[in-house]
Amino acid sequence: MRPGDRIFKNLTTGAGVFVVALIGLIGLFLLIQAIPALKADQVSFFSNTWDTSDPNNLKFGIRDLFLVTVYISLVALIIAMPISLGIALFLTQYAPRRLARAFAYVIDLLAAVPSIIFGLWGILVLAPKLSPVAQWLNDALGFIPIFGQGNVFPNFSGTIFTAGVVVAVMVLPIITSLTREVFERTPTTHIEGALALGATRWEVIRTTVLPFGKAGYIGASMLGLGRALGETIAIAVILFIPRGGHFDWTIFDGGATFASQIAANYSEFNNPTSAGAYIAAGLVLFVLTFLVNFAARAVIGGKKGD
Repeated sequence: MRPGDRIFKNLTTGAGVFVVALIGLIGLFLLIQAIPALKADQVSFFSNTWDTSDPNNLKFGIRDLFLVTVYISLVALIIAMPISLGIALFLTQYAPRRLARAFAYVIDLLAAVPSIIFGLWGILVLAPKLSPVAQWLNDALGFIPIFGQGNVFPNFSGTIFTAGVVVAVMVLPIITSLTREVFERTPTTHIEGALALGATRWEVIRTTVLPFGKAGYIGASMLGLGRALGETIAIAVILFIPRGGHFDWTIFDGGATFASQIAANYSEFNNPTSAGAYIAAGLVLFVLTFLVNFAARAVIGGKKGD
């Protein structure tokens, strides 16, 4: 092995080990900082109570934070995934090259918009437009628990539904950009072979483009899910905090996610014990994000094996 190859191999190996060690150290730091607060917690860590105003009488549980975080992320993915797939297919298979390039730039620019702008747009502009839609869904499908009256009723603005739509717009450029890149790398020979056999444009997409790019599409969606799980400022601006109400298992609930709860109560970080409660919540979010990425890697690996 040449000296240059050996040096490059050692550098790349060291970089990989450093990243893994850094992730482990972050998790260890969060765990160590959270243990004192967990020992002082007066209620179950999986309850729906959150009161950290008195460091000597901490009562904090993550159930509502976990459910609101998951609900918003799922609503965002349900909206963003099919739209992103359609945009990626249009840009790579149907649109003229000049139009596709310009349109792709516009989509990518959405990723550069700050979260606070999305939050203000969501609560001031989008929420009033979505309120009639939310009201109709509640009236027509209210017998289904997920569409029932939320804990901020009769308000339909600052809800999980509105926050999910805004987060969907925020993750749209991530999923679309990566999916487009994967679809563009579909082997030309596969496409030309399908066309030579008389396949229509849709049949080409169904038999060559989608099978080739499905692993990348899933990976892009999981990356978008990671962004949705950790979104902070936009959700903190949009979501209404219910007074005395807990999570009612509906998309028309208010509340807080892990990230927005931590951001909204940074003033309590002057006390180590109270700060430990939020670090414990951050640890759960850290583990949740890690599990999502691990699952994504497993799914992608299984698809490649197929």
